[in-house]
Amino acid sequence: MKHILFDSEARENLLPFTHTRPVADIRCGIFTMRERWQQLLNCSTGSLTEYYLSPLYPAHAAEGEILYINGAIFGTQDLCNAITAMGSGQVLSCAGIVIAAVLPFFSGSPAQFAEHVHALPATEYSGSIMTLANVWDIFSLNEKAIAIDFPIITAGREGAPVPEGVTVSGAHQLFIEPGANIYAGCIINATTGPVYIGKDTQILEGTLMRGPLAICDQAVTKMGAKIYGATTLGPGCKVGGEINNAVFFANSNKSHDGYLGNAVIGEWCNLGADTNCSNLKNNYGIVKIRHEASGKDVSTGLIFCGLMMGDHSKCGINTMFNTGTVVGVSCNIYGGGFPDKFIPSFSWGGSDGFVTYNFEKAMATAEQVYARRNKTLSNAEFEMYRYLYDETPGIYPIAH
Repeated sequence: MKHILFDSEARENLLPFTHTRPVADIRCGIFTMRERWQQLLNCSTGSLTEYYLSPLYPAHAAEGEILYINGAIFGTQDLCNAITAMGSGQVLSCAGIVIAAVLPFFSGSPAQFAEHVHALPATEYSGSIMTLANVWDIFSLNEKAIAIDFPIITAGREGAPVPEGVTVSGAHQLFIEPGANIYAGCIINATTGPVYIGKDTQILEGTLMRGPLAICDQAVTKMGAKIYGATTLGPGCKVGGEINNAVFFANSNKSHDGYLGNAVIGEWCNLGADTNCSNLKNNYGIVKIRHEASGKDVSTGLIFCGLMMGDHSKCGINTMFNTGTVVGVSCNIYGGGFPDKFIPSFSWGGSDGFVTYNFEKAMATAEQVYARRNKTLSNAEFEMYRYLYDETPGIYPIAH
Protein backbone atom coordinates (compact mmCIF):
# COMPACT_ATOMS: atom_id res chain seq x y z
CA MET A 1 0.00 0.00 0.00
CA LYS A 2 1.24 3.50 -0.88
CA HIS A 3 1.98 5.88 2.03
CA ILE A 4 1.37 9.64 1.89
CA LEU A 5 2.14 12.11 4.70
CA PHE A 6 -0.39 14.94 4.76
CA ASP A 7 -0.11 18.49 6.04
CA SER A 8 -2.54 19.01 8.91
CA GLU A 9 -4.02 22.24 10.23
CA ALA A 10 -0.79 22.63 12.23
CA ARG A 11 0.97 23.84 9.08
CA GLU A 12 0.09 27.50 9.70
CA ASN A 13 1.44 27.27 13.25
CA LEU A 14 4.81 26.01 11.98
CA LEU A 15 5.72 28.96 9.77
CA PRO A 16 8.28 30.13 8.69
CA PHE A 17 9.58 26.55 8.30
CA THR A 18 6.54 25.29 6.38
CA HIS A 19 6.95 28.04 3.80
CA THR A 20 9.55 25.83 2.15
CA ARG A 21 8.66 22.26 3.15
CA PRO A 22 5.76 20.04 4.18
CA VAL A 23 5.24 19.55 7.91
CA ALA A 24 6.68 16.04 7.53
CA ASP A 25 10.07 17.42 6.52
CA ILE A 26 10.62 19.35 9.75
CA ARG A 27 13.50 17.91 11.75
CA CYS A 28 12.91 17.20 15.44
CA GLY A 29 15.09 14.62 17.14
CA ILE A 30 17.58 12.66 15.05
CA PHE A 31 15.09 12.31 12.18
CA THR A 32 12.72 14.50 10.26
CA MET A 33 9.09 13.56 10.88
CA ARG A 34 9.12 11.79 7.49
CA GLU A 35 12.35 9.89 8.10
CA ARG A 36 10.99 8.53 11.38
CA TRP A 37 7.83 7.15 9.74
CA GLN A 38 9.86 5.69 6.89
CA GLN A 39 12.23 3.97 9.31
CA LEU A 40 9.39 2.49 11.33
CA LEU A 41 7.25 1.43 8.37
CA ASN A 42 10.18 0.50 6.10
CA CYS A 43 8.65 2.39 3.20
CA SER A 44 8.95 5.45 1.02
CA THR A 45 6.36 8.22 1.30
CA GLY A 46 4.73 10.88 -0.82
CA SER A 47 3.31 14.21 0.33
CA LEU A 48 -0.06 15.90 0.38
CA THR A 49 0.98 19.52 0.75
CA GLU A 50 0.37 22.98 -0.71
CA TYR A 51 0.32 23.03 -4.49
CA TYR A 52 3.38 25.28 -4.87
CA LEU A 53 5.45 22.74 -2.89
CA SER A 54 4.18 19.71 -4.80
CA PRO A 55 6.82 19.77 -7.58
CA LEU A 56 9.47 19.37 -4.86
CA TYR A 57 7.44 17.05 -2.63
CA PRO A 58 5.12 15.08 -4.94
CA ALA A 59 2.34 12.76 -3.84
CA HIS A 60 3.31 10.04 -6.34
CA ALA A 61 -0.28 9.22 -7.25
CA ALA A 62 -1.11 5.53 -7.36
CA GLU A 63 -4.10 3.33 -8.05
CA GLY A 64 -5.76 1.59 -5.15
CA GLU A 65 -6.01 2.74 -1.58
CA ILE A 66 -3.51 4.99 0.16
CA LEU A 67 -2.47 5.04 3.79
CA TYR A 68 -2.54 8.72 4.69
CA ILE A 69 -0.57 9.68 7.82
CA ASN A 70 -0.54 13.01 9.63
CA GLY A 71 2.94 14.45 9.10
CA ALA A 72 2.79 16.44 12.36
CA ILE A 73 2.57 13.30 14.51
CA PHE A 74 5.68 11.59 15.83
CA GLY A 75 5.81 7.99 14.67
CA THR A 76 6.15 5.25 17.27
CA GLN A 77 6.05 1.48 17.03
CA ASP A 78 2.69 1.36 18.82
CA LEU A 79 1.21 3.83 16.34
CA CYS A 80 2.65 1.84 13.44
CA ASN A 81 0.99 -1.31 14.76
CA ALA A 82 -2.37 0.48 14.99
CA ILE A 83 -2.03 2.09 11.56
CA THR A 84 -0.99 -1.02 9.66
CA ALA A 85 -3.96 -2.88 11.12
CA MET A 86 -6.42 -0.39 9.59
CA GLY A 87 -8.83 -1.49 6.90
CA SER A 88 -10.38 0.17 3.88
CA GLY A 89 -12.16 3.46 4.62
CA GLN A 90 -11.04 3.55 8.25
CA VAL A 91 -9.89 6.69 10.04
CA LEU A 92 -7.83 6.66 13.23
CA SER A 93 -7.91 9.72 15.49
CA CYS A 94 -6.94 10.86 18.98
CA ALA A 95 -8.67 13.70 20.83
CA GLY A 96 -9.99 15.15 17.58
CA ILE A 97 -6.67 14.91 15.72
CA VAL A 98 -6.68 12.64 12.67
CA ILE A 99 -3.72 10.29 12.85
CA ALA A 100 -4.25 8.26 9.69
CA ALA A 101 -6.80 7.19 7.12
CA VAL A 102 -7.02 4.46 4.45
CA LEU A 103 -8.67 6.07 1.43
CA PRO A 104 -8.51 6.20 -2.36
CA PHE A 105 -6.02 8.68 -3.80
CA PHE A 106 -7.09 12.26 -3.00
CA SER A 107 -6.16 14.98 -5.49
CA GLY A 108 -7.30 18.07 -3.57
CA SER A 109 -5.52 20.44 -1.19
CA PRO A 110 -4.64 19.67 2.44
CA ALA A 111 -7.55 21.86 3.57
CA GLN A 112 -9.97 19.94 1.34
CA PHE A 113 -8.53 16.66 2.57
CA ALA A 114 -9.03 17.74 6.19
CA GLU A 115 -12.66 18.65 5.48
CA HIS A 116 -13.21 15.31 3.76
CA VAL A 117 -11.59 13.11 6.38
CA HIS A 118 -13.13 14.90 9.38
CA ALA A 119 -16.55 14.08 7.96
CA LEU A 120 -15.84 10.36 8.13
CA PRO A 121 -16.45 8.17 11.20
CA ALA A 122 -13.24 7.58 13.15
CA THR A 123 -11.87 5.02 15.56
CA GLU A 124 -10.33 6.52 18.69
CA TYR A 125 -6.70 5.55 19.32
CA SER A 126 -6.37 4.32 22.90
CA GLY A 127 -2.75 5.39 23.36
CA SER A 128 -1.17 8.83 23.55
CA ILE A 129 0.38 10.80 20.70
CA MET A 130 2.99 13.55 20.44
CA THR A 131 2.51 16.22 17.78
CA LEU A 132 4.12 19.34 16.41
CA ALA A 133 1.34 21.80 17.15
CA ASN A 134 3.35 25.06 17.37
CA VAL A 135 6.67 26.29 16.05
CA TRP A 136 8.28 26.27 19.50
CA ASP A 137 7.45 22.56 19.86
CA ILE A 138 10.36 21.85 17.52
CA PHE A 139 12.88 22.64 20.25
CA SER A 140 10.60 21.96 23.24
CA LEU A 141 9.95 18.36 22.15
CA ASN A 142 13.47 17.70 20.91
CA GLU A 143 14.53 15.87 24.08
CA LYS A 144 11.60 13.45 23.82
CA ALA A 145 12.15 13.06 20.08
CA ILE A 146 15.82 12.11 20.50
CA ALA A 147 14.75 9.57 23.14
CA ILE A 148 12.29 8.07 20.61
CA ASP A 149 14.79 8.05 17.74
CA PHE A 150 17.91 6.75 19.47
CA PRO A 151 16.70 3.13 19.87
CA ILE A 152 15.22 3.18 16.36
CA ILE A 153 18.45 4.17 14.62
CA THR A 154 20.72 2.00 16.80
CA ALA A 155 18.60 -1.17 17.03
CA GLY A 156 20.72 -4.31 16.52
CA ARG A 157 23.82 -2.32 15.66
CA GLU A 158 27.17 -1.70 17.30
CA GLY A 159 28.72 1.73 17.09
CA ALA A 160 32.29 2.64 16.31
CA PRO A 161 34.75 2.67 19.24
CA VAL A 162 35.51 5.82 21.21
CA PRO A 163 38.76 7.29 19.86
CA GLU A 164 41.79 7.67 22.10
CA GLY A 165 41.90 10.95 24.00
CA VAL A 166 38.10 11.39 24.12
CA THR A 167 36.42 11.40 27.53
CA VAL A 168 33.00 9.72 27.77
CA SER A 169 30.48 9.37 30.59
CA GLY A 170 27.44 7.15 30.07
CA ALA A 171 28.90 5.14 27.20
CA HIS A 172 25.80 2.92 27.03
CA GLN A 173 23.86 5.93 25.68
CA LEU A 174 26.49 6.90 23.10
CA PHE A 175 26.39 5.72 19.49
CA ILE A 176 29.11 6.65 17.00
CA GLU A 177 28.54 5.87 13.33
CA PRO A 178 31.43 4.49 11.25
CA GLY A 179 33.34 7.30 9.58
CA ALA A 180 32.82 9.82 12.38
CA ASN A 181 35.96 11.73 13.32
CA ILE A 182 36.18 12.73 17.00
CA TYR A 183 39.42 14.40 17.97
CA ALA A 184 41.35 14.40 21.23
CA GLY A 185 40.19 16.61 24.05
CA CYS A 186 36.47 16.18 23.38
CA ILE A 187 34.22 15.46 26.35
CA ILE A 188 30.92 13.60 25.83
CA ASN A 189 28.46 13.36 28.73
CA ALA A 190 25.75 10.87 27.81
CA THR A 191 24.54 10.38 31.40
CA THR A 192 22.09 13.25 30.83
CA GLY A 193 20.62 11.70 27.68
CA PRO A 194 21.57 9.75 24.55
CA VAL A 195 24.24 11.11 22.21
CA TYR A 196 24.18 10.14 18.52
CA ILE A 197 27.11 11.04 16.26
CA GLY A 198 26.50 10.45 12.56
CA LYS A 199 28.63 9.36 9.61
CA ASP A 200 31.47 11.55 8.35
CA THR A 201 31.06 14.07 11.15
CA GLN A 202 33.98 16.19 12.31
CA ILE A 203 34.00 16.75 16.08
CA LEU A 204 37.01 19.01 16.46
CA GLU A 205 39.35 19.27 19.43
CA GLY A 206 37.91 20.38 22.75
CA THR A 207 34.22 20.09 21.86
CA LEU A 208 32.11 19.75 25.02
CA MET A 209 28.83 17.84 24.62
CA ARG A 210 25.95 16.96 26.94
CA GLY A 211 23.10 14.70 25.87
CA PRO A 212 20.47 14.39 24.68
CA LEU A 213 22.24 15.31 21.48
CA ALA A 214 22.10 14.38 17.80
CA ILE A 215 24.95 15.32 15.48
CA CYS A 216 23.84 14.12 12.07
CA ASP A 217 25.86 13.03 9.04
CA GLN A 218 28.65 15.34 7.85
CA ALA A 219 28.04 17.93 10.58
CA VAL A 220 31.01 19.76 12.09
CA THR A 221 31.61 21.13 15.58
CA LYS A 222 34.37 23.72 15.78
CA MET A 223 37.18 23.64 18.34
CA GLY A 224 35.99 24.39 21.85
CA ALA A 225 32.28 24.33 20.98
CA LYS A 226 29.97 23.98 23.99
CA ILE A 227 26.79 22.09 23.11
CA TYR A 228 24.08 21.40 25.67
CA GLY A 229 21.06 19.15 25.18
CA ALA A 230 18.52 18.85 23.88
CA THR A 231 20.18 19.86 20.61
CA THR A 232 20.11 18.52 17.05
CA LEU A 233 22.65 19.46 14.40
CA GLY A 234 21.19 18.36 11.09
CA PRO A 235 23.22 16.98 8.18
CA GLY A 236 25.99 19.25 6.95
CA CYS A 237 25.66 21.85 9.71
CA LYS A 238 28.72 23.56 11.16
CA VAL A 239 28.61 25.06 14.66
CA GLY A 240 30.78 26.71 17.28
CA GLY A 241 30.34 28.81 20.41
CA GLU A 242 27.63 27.97 22.94
CA ILE A 243 24.41 26.20 21.96
CA ASN A 244 21.58 25.04 24.21
CA ASN A 245 18.38 23.21 23.18
CA ALA A 246 18.51 24.22 19.53
CA VAL A 247 17.49 22.39 16.35
CA PHE A 248 19.38 22.99 13.10
CA PHE A 249 17.64 21.43 10.08
CA ALA A 250 20.51 20.97 7.57
CA ASN A 251 23.46 22.75 5.92
CA SER A 252 23.34 25.77 8.23
CA ASN A 253 26.28 27.43 9.95
CA LYS A 254 26.93 29.05 13.30
CA SER A 255 30.65 28.60 13.05
CA HIS A 256 31.88 31.11 15.61
CA ASP A 257 31.46 32.27 19.19
CA GLY A 258 28.12 33.59 20.40
CA TYR A 259 25.09 32.14 22.17
CA LEU A 260 22.05 30.39 20.70
CA GLY A 261 19.42 28.80 22.92
CA ASN A 262 15.89 27.41 22.67
CA ALA A 263 15.99 28.03 18.95
CA VAL A 264 15.22 26.56 15.54
CA ILE A 265 17.40 27.27 12.50
CA GLY A 266 16.22 26.17 9.05
CA GLU A 267 18.35 25.09 6.08
CA TRP A 268 21.13 27.09 4.40
CA CYS A 269 21.27 29.74 7.13
CA ASN A 270 24.40 31.49 8.38
CA LEU A 271 24.86 33.26 11.69
CA GLY A 272 27.79 35.67 11.62
CA ALA A 273 30.59 35.70 14.18
CA ASP A 274 29.51 36.64 17.70
CA THR A 275 25.80 36.51 16.90
CA ASN A 276 23.94 36.36 20.22
CA CYS A 277 20.32 35.37 20.69
CA SER A 278 18.34 36.15 23.83
CA ASN A 279 16.13 33.33 25.06
CA LEU A 280 15.02 34.80 28.41
CA LYS A 281 13.27 38.09 29.17
CA ASN A 282 14.80 40.32 31.85
CA ASN A 283 11.60 40.01 33.92
CA TYR A 284 11.50 36.21 33.47
CA GLY A 285 8.07 36.60 31.86
CA ILE A 286 6.35 34.32 29.36
CA VAL A 287 7.68 34.85 25.84
CA LYS A 288 5.36 35.88 23.01
CA ILE A 289 6.19 35.41 19.36
CA ARG A 290 4.57 36.42 16.08
CA HIS A 291 2.13 33.91 14.63
CA GLU A 292 2.76 34.71 11.00
CA ALA A 293 -0.45 33.31 9.53
CA SER A 294 -2.67 35.48 11.74
CA GLY A 295 -0.31 38.42 12.11
CA LYS A 296 -0.80 38.35 15.87
CA ASP A 297 1.58 37.88 18.76
CA VAL A 298 0.83 34.70 20.69
CA SER A 299 2.00 33.34 24.01
CA THR A 300 4.36 30.39 23.89
CA GLY A 301 3.70 29.56 27.53
CA LEU A 302 7.49 29.33 27.88
CA ILE A 303 10.01 31.35 29.86
CA PHE A 304 12.79 30.27 27.49
CA CYS A 305 12.27 30.88 23.75
CA GLY A 306 14.89 32.24 21.37
CA LEU A 307 15.29 32.59 17.60
CA MET A 308 13.20 30.98 14.85
CA MET A 309 15.00 31.47 11.50
CA GLY A 310 13.63 30.33 8.13
CA ASP A 311 15.64 28.83 5.26
CA HIS A 312 18.38 30.81 3.49
CA SER A 313 18.40 33.65 6.02
CA LYS A 314 21.68 35.18 7.10
CA CYS A 315 22.91 37.64 9.72
CA GLY A 316 26.13 39.65 9.93
CA ILE A 317 28.75 39.72 12.67
CA ASN A 318 27.72 40.88 16.14
CA THR A 319 24.01 40.59 15.35
CA MET A 320 21.78 40.59 18.44
CA PHE A 321 18.35 38.93 18.37
CA ASN A 322 15.73 39.63 21.00
CA THR A 323 13.79 36.96 22.87
CA GLY A 324 11.28 35.17 20.65
CA THR A 325 12.40 36.64 17.32
CA VAL A 326 10.93 35.12 14.13
CA VAL A 327 12.87 35.54 10.89
CA GLY A 328 11.30 34.52 7.59
CA VAL A 329 12.84 32.98 4.47
CA SER A 330 15.83 34.50 2.66
CA CYS A 331 16.46 37.49 4.91
CA ASN A 332 19.74 39.41 5.18
CA ILE A 333 20.15 41.03 8.61
CA TYR A 334 23.02 43.23 9.78
CA GLY A 335 23.96 46.29 11.83
CA GLY A 336 23.94 47.26 15.50
CA GLY A 337 21.10 47.10 17.99
CA PHE A 338 18.21 44.64 18.05
CA PRO A 339 16.28 44.19 14.79
CA ASP A 340 12.50 43.76 14.85
CA LYS A 341 11.13 40.67 16.62
CA PHE A 342 9.33 39.70 13.42
CA ILE A 343 11.22 39.97 10.14
CA PRO A 344 9.16 38.99 7.06
CA SER A 345 10.63 36.83 4.32
CA PHE A 346 12.93 38.56 1.82
CA SER A 347 13.87 41.42 4.15
CA TRP A 348 17.22 43.22 3.96
CA GLY A 349 18.48 45.44 6.78
CA GLY A 350 18.48 45.69 10.56
CA SER A 351 17.60 47.92 13.50
CA ASP A 352 18.00 51.02 11.31
CA GLY A 353 15.30 49.79 8.96
CA PHE A 354 14.55 47.24 6.25
CA VAL A 355 13.97 47.11 2.52
CA THR A 356 12.71 44.18 0.46
CA TYR A 357 15.50 41.91 -0.75
CA ASN A 358 15.82 42.03 -4.54
CA PHE A 359 14.64 38.60 -5.70
CA GLU A 360 17.31 38.04 -8.34
CA LYS A 361 20.05 38.92 -5.84
CA ALA A 362 18.50 36.62 -3.24
CA MET A 363 18.52 33.73 -5.70
CA ALA A 364 22.08 34.55 -6.82
CA THR A 365 23.18 34.25 -3.18
CA ALA A 366 21.31 30.96 -2.83
CA GLU A 367 23.07 29.62 -5.93
CA GLN A 368 26.47 30.63 -4.53
CA VAL A 369 25.72 28.95 -1.21
CA TYR A 370 24.59 25.78 -3.00
CA ALA A 371 27.72 25.73 -5.14
CA ARG A 372 29.86 25.60 -1.99
CA ARG A 373 28.20 22.23 -1.23
CA ASN A 374 28.30 21.01 -4.85
CA LYS A 375 24.57 21.52 -5.23
CA THR A 376 22.58 23.49 -7.80
CA LEU A 377 19.31 25.41 -7.42
CA SER A 378 16.67 23.50 -9.35
CA ASN A 379 13.94 25.10 -11.44
CA ALA A 380 11.34 23.75 -9.01
CA GLU A 381 13.12 25.40 -6.06
CA PHE A 382 13.43 28.67 -7.98
CA GLU A 383 9.70 28.67 -8.74
CA MET A 384 8.89 27.89 -5.09
CA TYR A 385 10.92 30.88 -3.93
CA ARG A 386 9.37 33.05 -6.64
CA TYR A 387 5.94 32.09 -5.35
CA LEU A 388 6.91 32.96 -1.77
CA TYR A 389 8.40 36.26 -2.88
CA ASP A 390 5.26 37.21 -4.78
CA GLU A 391 3.05 36.19 -1.85
CA THR A 392 5.03 38.01 0.84
CA PRO A 393 3.33 41.31 1.78
CA GLY A 394 5.33 44.20 0.29
CA ILE A 395 5.81 46.26 3.45
CA TYR A 396 9.23 47.65 2.46
CA PRO A 397 10.56 49.39 -0.65
CA ILE A 398 12.46 47.04 -2.96
CA ALA A 399 16.26 47.17 -2.87
CA HIS A 400 18.03 47.53 -6.21
